[in-house]
Amino acid sequence: MGRLARSAVVPLAVGALLVTPVASAQERTAAPTTGFEQTDGSRWTTPEEETEFLQAVDEASQQVSVEQIGKTKQDRPLRLVRVGARGARTAVLFTCSQHGDEPSGREACLGTIRDLGLSEDPEVRKFLSTTSVLFVPNANPDGNVANTRGNADGVDINRDHIALNTPEAQAVAEVIRDERPDVVHDLHEYGAKPPYYVKDLLALWPRNLNAAEGVHDESERLSEEYVRPAVEDTGFSTGIYGIWTDPETGEPIKQVAGDGQERILRNTIGVKNALGLLVETRVDPLTDEEKTDPAVNNRRRVDSHRTGVAATLRMMSERRGEIATATATARQAGLLGQGPIYFDGADNEAPSQVDENPPCAYGLTADQFGAVRDKLDLHGVRSTPGPDGGRVVPMRQEARSLVALLLDSRAQFHIAEGRPLSC
Repeated sequence: MGRLARSAVVPLAVGALLVTPVASAQERTAAPTTGFEQTDGSRWTTPEEETEFLQAVDEASQQVSVEQIGKTKQDRPLRLVRVGARGARTAVLFTCSQHGDEPSGREACLGTIRDLGLSEDPEVRKFLSTTSVLFVPNANPDGNVANTRGNADGVDINRDHIALNTPEAQAVAEVIRDERPDVVHDLHEYGAKPPYYVKDLLALWPRNLNAAEGVHDESERLSEEYVRPAVEDTGFSTGIYGIWTDPETGEPIKQVAGDGQERILRNTIGVKNALGLLVETRVDPLTDEEKTDPAVNNRRRVDSHRTGVAATLRMMSERRGEIATATATARQAGLLGQGPIYFDGADNEAPSQVDENPPCAYGLTADQFGAVRDKLDLHGVRSTPGPDGGRVVPMRQEARSLVALLLDSRAQFHIAEGRPLSC
């Protein structure tokens, strides 16, 4: 796909929302600041500072609202922050730092919340009047405090978006069900593997083959025509997540991550008929200055993420109609019962299990339904009464392929073995 030319620094406007990196603490004396900004990146924002910051931004802006959507095992709040119109016709969701030892995404989201919410730019205000910009600013509070990848139980939240065993993944699923975002942008960090895997920022769209063609293509466009070019225009290198490349030729050598597993959020959201994007900034220092001063490294990681967030908002503004058409077409196909179901494979890997004529529905016994009822509800999957107190889960619903991935024994991460029913 072609790339869009952009200048490195542009005004705060819908055409290039929030491209300018975080200003220093001295330049933000009139607005709430994070602990990260107050120390010019020498340390990360504490949980207490996060709470105070969000409260201050909420009080300072009529555009911002903060609500609690759950609690972690260690009783820390999981929050949803909304900037812009409630019930708007389009919505974008940013999930920030699902892995607790990847803090730059959280900092990028906090700064973006403030800058969007307090913006007086007419174009930004117009954008927010028709768009809900949603943030889960700290998607793993327990892991954040412990500086661990997993949550308090050691579970990788980004491998739990099908099973929904963690309170953190449950909270995200509830937001996706209730808010129906058109785009979900997931912020992470990664460790470099020189000389083949060293880019400043990596991105990847849903590879799962059950993502509808339009959803897949718009997701790939988000990565390749918006996020990556925006970051490159600021002077940093980018690549595709999970693909090692030859440092001389730039050709791919092997794939080490980024497959089509439906339990990973970028894939889950594709299966749920919305655009998904994983974005990872490089933890390792890039320059001698970053090696000497960790704060410089920290600021670069956060600024790269902020540029990626801005690019996603820009695409939401510029391609609102095309995105709406892609998601609506995918949902309608599910309601009409159209298309095969893929149980493995990816957009760069041929599947070995394909059902060209999927069941009409899946039957669950009363005990089975009792065990998974809450999870089906969080996924937005509907069912009807069946024989002997059981339930019937029809395939004809918006997230049609999700039903099979949840209930078919052939699916790698199924939560119950439903009985296939013919029409």
